[in-house]
Amino acid sequence: MNIGIFTDTYFPQISGVATSIKTLKDSLEKQGHNVFIFTTTDPHVSKDTVEPNVFRFSSVPFISFTDRRVAFRGFFEAAKVAREVNLDIVHTQTEFALGMIGKYVAHQLKIPAIHTYHTMYEDYLHYVLNGHLLKPYHVKQFTNVYLKNMAGVIAPSERVKALLKRYGVTIPMRVIPTGVDVNTMSEAPNRDIRAELGIASDAPVLLTLSRIAGEKKIDRILTAMPDIIDEFPKVRLVIAGDGPDVDVLEDQVERLTLEEYVIFTGSVAHEDVGAYYKMADIFVSASDTETQGLTYIEALAAGTRCVVYDTDYTEQVFDDTSLGKVFTQPSEMTTEILDYLRQGSYEIPKEELAKKLEQISAKRFGKRVYQFYQDVIINYAQDLKEDTND
Repeated sequence: MNIGIFTDTYFPQISGVATSIKTLKDSLEKQGHNVFIFTTTDPHVSKDTVEPNVFRFSSVPFISFTDRRVAFRGFFEAAKVAREVNLDIVHTQTEFALGMIGKYVAHQLKIPAIHTYHTMYEDYLHYVLNGHLLKPYHVKQFTNVYLKNMAGVIAPSERVKALLKRYGVTIPMRVIPTGVDVNTMSEAPNRDIRAELGIASDAPVLLTLSRIAGEKKIDRILTAMPDIIDEFPKVRLVIAGDGPDVDVLEDQVERLTLEEYVIFTGSVAHEDVGAYYKMADIFVSASDTETQGLTYIEALAAGTRCVVYDTDYTEQVFDDTSLGKVFTQPSEMTTEILDYLRQGSYEIPKEELAKKLEQISAKRFGKRVYQFYQDVIINYAQDLKEDTND
């Protein structure tokens, strides 16, 4: 099958969406399919760089998310490329420029288009004029307009499915959690990240890895640190990633006099994240806006226990405390971190880990998405036949 994935964000940009798309691409290609990425130009990718099956379209930084980009041309060029590679299906991963281009291409080629709904936009309205311009009702309208005439939509979690149902979305919908390339995480580069960061080998290490932005609630982890330090004075918190709130968090660290205990690493290349997960004793995520929680299933794939905010999806992943714990209140988060640290060095039982990793593997993810493609193509062909007969 020839599959076209249309996205505003792709490597070398670092985000959960970019990682999800790369994981899907690799998994589908291992099944023998051809995957073509239609995405934006990137200042870190030279125009002379050859990227097999990746087509980039002129773009500019996206308003309010300057580390993301949006294409400003490409409709006709994308349609031409899509015809040349003989696409069978379009899979959009954004509701913005490349998503609209993908819908246009599907219409021109008379092939089905499906969409993955990655982002709970109601949680991000504060980025646009401090929430004074757009309201949840506008998100509902926008979502329904975008999904109109689509052949199907993938929800990464039950939470997203419930939201789309609340919006009144009626097109075929399937819940398919994003998988993880288990081998990449478990076979991370043999690097001593602790030594690179100047952390003692016997120091307990907490790790949070994400885009550094308000919705990730990293400030709550910092607020918990004094209580954790009281019992474990050697503990270190590693904040890996970059984003608009780095300065805000650095100020908080200074106010709490945590400079000795908190390390900001800046951006971490995707090929290195496995090594970061492996060096940590506990991965912590306080974000309550995650639709699929890719970072904590990556951490789990690397064999690191997690303490994460409770959602529908986390309850399915962390159904055994040997793997991780969930919380809803900051006080619970602190208690669970301390409980794990009191246990000292700990290795997740191999049998339990292997069982869970099979459930969240990239291979399983790719197979489920491909099955949805097949179902959508069959339904699309039937609808076309009925329309022709009418």
